[in-house]
This record gives sequence, structure tokens and C-alpha cells, in this order.
Amino acid sequence: MRVLRDALGPLKDREQVAARLLESSARHSFDPDRELDWEAPAEDGKWFWPPELVSLYGTPLWRTMPEEQRMDLARHEAASLASLGIWFEIILMQLLVRHIYDKPVTGNHVRYALTEIADECRHSMMFAKMIQKGGAPAYPVPRFHHNLARVLKTVSTTPGSFAATLLGEEILDWMQRLTFPDERVQPLVRGVTRIHVIEESRHVRYAREELRRQMVTAPRWERELTRLTSGQAARVFSVCFINPQVYENVGLDRRQAVAEVRASGHRREVMRTGARRLTDFLDDIGVLSGPGRRLWKSSGLLA
Repeated sequence: MRVLRDALGPLKDREQVAARLLESSARHSFDPDRELDWEAPAEDGKWFWPPELVSLYGTPLWRTMPEEQRMDLARHEAASLASLGIWFEIILMQLLVRHIYDKPVTGNHVRYALTEIADECRHSMMFAKMIQKGGAPAYPVPRFHHNLARVLKTVSTTPGSFAATLLGEEILDWMQRLTFPDERVQPLVRGVTRIHVIEESRHVRYAREELRRQMVTAPRWERELTRLTSGQAARVFSVCFINPQVYENVGLDRRQAVAEVRASGHRREVMRTGARRLTDFLDDIGVLSGPGRRLWKSSGLLA
């Protein structure tokens, strides 16, 4: 039997990887409705998102804002990120269903994909409930990007789907790993991010293993298309990351806030640091090359 290899070494058997992920799912899956105290009131003086991860942190505008307004912005940005997470997870669920449509229904690989879809359903409902409990509105992505994603998820190839999956998962995962241990943050937000980090680690493993396989086995045109579409997805992601309506909703000038975020060296470093584990991986397996690399750089996620 020929063993597939890439720059990272031999690829593991797809069914064995899925079997281990299914075992982990059986041991470490959560029901947010039972696991979290949704009735507890928000605690005074605690943030809904770590201040260092708030988009305006460290800017001249941030320095003029009173603490109460800073905390209010963090609450709205937490709602914006949760809304973005739901959008991505709905896309991901559709991509996973397409991925397994032609595959053996009794195999571990398909069983794990269905398990992940069930996880994502719970996550989306959990995020929606967190938005409601926080008292901020939901923040949909702009209509243009919402419809652009409709096209991309319809025409996406298999490697393109898994590259986009990792983009939607890994940067938010990095931020959430900083959030759930942070005692300055509201207990409910910490509980939500803890559940998401634990369950999402399996989703990242599944997507990474499959993307490696696809970048070895897919025809050349499909690999080249993946390089382009992943770069375009990175640009969409960076534009949609925080809905600028959050600034108006906390009493700030929208244009000034957006301009200061774009000029912020701290914010640029946060986004690149959050993406670094992903971009290093994509670079290793040959996704970040050619015009696609230039798109990634223009997104601000790659130095």
C-alpha cells in the first residue's frame, strides 16, 4: 500500500484519524444548555472580551474613551465575533455535507463529519444565546460578502473548503484560548469559549489532515484554485471580522474608529499573531504561493 507524503511527512490513514477523533468526541463533548449557567446575571466590572483583543485597544481614540465605554465596546465586539462565528459555522456545515455526499456512509470519516456537524449546530445555538444574554444586537456580515460567500461555498472545491474551514476556525480559536482562562472576563463568556476551544481542536485536526491529503492528491488546477480562493477568503474574513456598526452603537464616530483600527500596529500584530499558526501550516503544505500569497498579504493576516 502506497503511503502518501507531503512536506510535513507521511499522511495518517483517514479512517484511523477519524476513529481517534470519534473517541475524543465521546469523552469530551458538551451540552451548553446543561453545562453553562445561563440564568446568572452579568458580573459588574468584568469584560465581555479581553481588552487587548478589542479592535481599538491602544489607539489614540481608545486612550480618550472612559472605561465604561471601552467595556461597552468589548461587549458589542463579542457579539460581532459571535455573529461572525455563526455565519462561518453555517457555511462549514454545508461544506461538510457536500464533502461526505459521495463517501461511504458507514466509514469513520463520514461518521466524524456528522459528529462535527452536530457540534457546530450546538456552537451556533450557544453563540446566539450568548449574544442575547449580553444584550448587544447580532451583527450580520455585509450583504455583499454574505452573497459572495453564497457563491464561494457553492463552487468551492474540496481542498478550498477545508482551507476556508481552517481560516474560520483557527484565528477565533487563538483568541478564545486567551479568553477562557482570563478572570477579567465574564464567567459566561469564559464558559462558552472553553467549550468551543475543546471541541474545535478536533475540527481543526480533521480539517488539517484532510487538507494535507487534498493538496497531495487533487489535480493541479484544483490546487491552484485553492491557493486563489483561500487568499480571497482571507480578504473577506479580515473585512468582516468586526462589524463597524459596533462603533456607532457605543457612541463613537464610525469613520474615525475604522481609520484608527486600520492604522493600529497593535491590531495588525494581534491579527497576524492569531493567524500565524495557520499561515505557517498553509505555507508548509504549499497553499501560500503565487497570486494567492499576495491576496493573503493584502488581507493583513500575513506579513
